[in-house]
Amino acid sequence: MTATAAAALYAALCLVLMLALKINVGRVRQAERVMFGDDGREPLQRAQRVQGNATEDIPITLIGLFALAFLGGPVWLVHTLGALFFFGRILHAIGLGGSSGGSFGRMWGTVLTLLVMLATALACFWFVIF
Repeated sequence: MTATAAAALYAALCLVLMLALKINVGRVRQAERVMFGDDGREPLQRAQRVQGNATEDIPITLIGLFALAFLGGPVWLVHTLGALFFFGRILHAIGLGGSSGGSFGRMWGTVLTLLVMLATALACFWFVIF
């Protein structure tokens, strides 16, 4: 598998995750009988925030993974960063989706996401400079 194919694998996994989060918002919207906005309903606000947070973090991180692959980053590095990132997004979705307060999943999902974003940026800098 090439580094570009590895990045595409994590793009595909994140697409499936985004689809699941989108379907969940629709499911909660229907259950709460709110067709527009959130009507102050906490379950709907939480579902929308889970999807929104993923929408904020997934695109830029995938751009970084593809950039790393195009710069000649090793396959193992793209896989490591991609797998940790995807696992972090799953943890975050479960953690925030289950509670609006702090949780193991929310905290570690956020930490993994931030660490992968930083490591991806640093790796891109490394392969550009050296």
